[in-house]
Amino acid sequence: MSGPENNNGEPDGSPKFGRLLIVLVLAVMLIGLITFASEKFLG
Repeated sequence: MSGPENNNGEPDGSPKFGRLLIVLVLAVMLIGLITFASEKFLG
């Protein structure tokens, strides 16, 4: 091994695309929820 590795077996310095993808999906869901709620309560 050439350094610390995360659970995916990738070197620690590489971008963590899995975590980034989860954060992006959660952000999109949150935006959708806010949009739905504003349409329901304010529209």
